[in-house]
Amino acid sequence: IKKQQQDVLGFLEANKIEFEEKDIAANEENRKWMRENVPEDSRPASGNPLPPRLFNDSRYLGDYEAFFEARENNAVYAFLGLTAPPGSKVGVYIFHSKL
Repeated sequence: IKKQQQDVLGFLEANKIEFEEKDIAANEENRKWMRENVPEDSRPASGNPLPPRLFNDSRYLGDYEAFFEARENNAVYAFLGLTAPPGSKVGVYIFHSKL
């Protein structure tokens, strides 16, 4: 999980995409919000959704696998709901756990 989180954060920082981190390990409200806002069809068969999970404001974008696939297909900005050329946009959140 930590490596995936670092991968997403590193990409956002390197591309100067403004984002806000939401730590679910230290904040119960963040954990509850993330779990409640991950769509049913994107939840694991058992247990709770694990970080990293990405949202643009309250719109669920996906998990690390979806992010990675978008990056491999040079479609990260579309995945994030941003227009290219890359700029900064408030409202992109990454929910993570500081392990």
